[in-house]
Amino acid sequence: MTIRNILLHPDPRLKKIATPIVDLSDELRVLADDMLATMYEAPGIGLAAPQIGVLERLIVLDCVKEEGADPRPVAMFNPEITASSDELSVYDEGCLSIPEIYAEVTRPAEVSVRWMGLDGAEHNETFDGLWATCVQHEIDHLNGKLFIDYLKPLKRQMITRKMQKLKRELAR
Repeated sequence: MTIRNILLHPDPRLKKIATPIVDLSDELRVLADDMLATMYEAPGIGLAAPQIGVLERLIVLDCVKEEGADPRPVAMFNPEITASSDELSVYDEGCLSIPEIYAEVTRPAEVSVRWMGLDGAEHNETFDGLWATCVQHEIDHLNGKLFIDYLKPLKRQMITRKMQKLKRELAR
């Protein structure tokens, strides 16, 4: 498994819409494994392919946070929200492409998702809590949307400026 580089905002690739996966190849399975390794290494609970510069509809997540609980890595090809609850929840979200910055985002509290798994079969599951927030956040990435896009323009500009400064410092 290869740890991939995670793109940092602002990067034009993070604002592009990812293309659907037509055929599940061994290369895509390896990519999913690399993404999980990259996510765990970061450490994070979700990662979308565009965050590593691959503009395909693939996300990985593992929102098991309880100490001693078994991890539950999930790779979703072409994930699609098929239903969302009217009930909302607010989470203090962060993003591996916008390190050390968190902001409250309001999203549906529960979502049903359909995707193709590593086995090539269609899967359907309803998520709530942190899993619901995370899967929505990652699917947003596939549509060129970042969690800061939910914030007021001034706050978004402040975060973007902070990230530009960070990128300049890292480039030195």
